[in-house]
Amino acid sequence: MIIDCHIHDSKYSSDSKLDLYEAVKEAKRIGLDGICVTNHDNNLLRNEIGDSAYIDGVLVLVGAEVLTFEGDILTFGLKEIPKEMVSAEELLNLVKKSKGIAIAAHPFRNNNRGIGNNMIRLAHLLTGVEAFNGSTYYEHNMEAYRLASELNLPVLGASDAHRLKKLGTYATCFEDTIRDHIDFIEAVKYSNYYPVMRKGNEFVLAFPEKGAGEECLASI
Repeated sequence: MIIDCHIHDSKYSSDSKLDLYEAVKEAKRIGLDGICVTNHDNNLLRNEIGDSAYIDGVLVLVGAEVLTFEGDILTFGLKEIPKEMVSAEELLNLVKKSKGIAIAAHPFRNNNRGIGNNMIRLAHLLTGVEAFNGSTYYEHNMEAYRLASELNLPVLGASDAHRLKKLGTYATCFEDTIRDHIDFIEAVKYSNYYPVMRKGNEFVLAFPEKGAGEECLASI
């Protein structure tokens, strides 16, 4: 399954122009099996669709992108998002207590919203690293990929789409079938997955040296 693990919808992220239902339609058109709506500092979409739902055949998973003092972290399984800014360590411990997952978002983006080298001291609390982000410069993505590899942290891909044309720029290919948010959390913790990028009419591996099977390619 191919899932874009980080997008924002316009209803709950003020900087987004992306309508949820347009995103679902486009996801289906380009061959995504799922999208993760990770709005800024809130998971209010849960009140409308729950933690996950199928909309027009596309799995929609609800998480949140939470800004900590060190930078942004994607969370899933955390019901109550802190109302005040907290440290990354405090947020990660809340996620751990909730048996959720935490992914470092665009760690080296040049806007002071990535946790950067704080990944080193926080590695034991992170589930993974969004090393391939569609709204981040390539060299900064590669810096995240190199450090994640050194720390033996799994890497994911996501578009960070705020507009329709960005959807699926990067995504993550999961070898297992994901039916809901519970499956997604377990898959990120324990399953095999690889970052992929949209290239022409298909999704291809974001790093060519990684040897994955044909199941990680999807025709548009």
